[in-house]
Amino acid sequence: MKVVKKTTWNIVGLAAALFLLLFILMIIPQFGKAPAGKRLARIEASAHYKNGRFHNLEHTPMFVEQSGNKSVFPKFLFQSKKNLRPAAKIPSVKTLLKDLPPEQNLLVWFGHSSYYFQLEGKRFLVDPVLGRRASPVPGMLRAFSGSAVFKVEDLPPIDYLLITHDHYDHLDYKTIKKLKSKVGVVICGLGVGSHLSYWGYPASKIIEKDWNESLMLDDKISLYTETSRHFSGRFLSRNNTLWLSYVIKTPSYKLFIGGDGGYGSHVAEIGKKHGPFDLAVLENGQYNALWRNIHNFPEDVLLSAKELQARRILPVHSGKFSLAFHHWNEPLTRLSELNQHSSEPLPLVTPLIGEVVYLNDPGQSFTEWWQELE
Repeated sequence: MKVVKKTTWNIVGLAAALFLLLFILMIIPQFGKAPAGKRLARIEASAHYKNGRFHNLEHTPMFVEQSGNKSVFPKFLFQSKKNLRPAAKIPSVKTLLKDLPPEQNLLVWFGHSSYYFQLEGKRFLVDPVLGRRASPVPGMLRAFSGSAVFKVEDLPPIDYLLITHDHYDHLDYKTIKKLKSKVGVVICGLGVGSHLSYWGYPASKIIEKDWNESLMLDDKISLYTETSRHFSGRFLSRNNTLWLSYVIKTPSYKLFIGGDGGYGSHVAEIGKKHGPFDLAVLENGQYNALWRNIHNFPEDVLLSAKELQARRILPVHSGKFSLAFHHWNEPLTRLSELNQHSSEPLPLVTPLIGEVVYLNDPGQSFTEWWQELE
């Protein structure tokens, strides 16, 4: 009888501890807040929201395993996990961002999918993760040595902050909090504004958009919110906020910001609707055969660029964090090799972290800096 009571109390104690842990995790501000009220009502009116979540335009199982490929998961479990991080420091250039002439059209990459750019006198910031990790859990997803070069304090005032989706490696709580006083307007997908409001951003600074919508930023710059093939969620939520790609047009320049996601039929549609592009910023990295549908492989990057009718490619989503089991520099190495052997190679824009990319200089050259590190 004593054994039964002891076992019962152990189970009750464990359940209470798990409940307390779950409660603590749910109230940590880094996890954000789910949409509610008028924000949720607007979400529910979207044609892309059904049965309590957003859906991609085409069938997109999270794992290829669900598509009937039974050989992928064992390979994922037992594949090599070597060289996930560089042995030496990532090289960089500490550009003085506040000293950059605002009239120059340029871009500065911060590693992974974070970058700053100027176009027609306006300053933009995309998916800034300027800390040393891409996770709310201490010690996880640490930045590569030498890659966390820039801080919020290094940035000039930002006219437009663009958020592609709410994953931790694209929407960082600490960075966003510190940016609040520097940002004019935040543009994001439906529901993402709930996190921003929870973190102290006033409603007047937040613009939430659905796919196939547009916004005139001024008389020279128009912005279009398009789809990507991905998903969203923080902690226990999944697909309750919308993921985006962006098209930005001026009278003399067209930029595509692909956001996160895998290849799909939407790419060619965006190319037909908005192309050609002077530059396409495309995700290239943190891929695996198990989640092929939601992250580009290098082959997908080249195909996407051609369907978008891009004149140059800036590959991102590598160089700072390791979220997959490929070698840390494999995305850039493979993309470069595939491009060189392509029948129609495209200029690859591969700057060092912090190096200035001049958007109106298609002849600007870049080194294959990742080849010097192992």
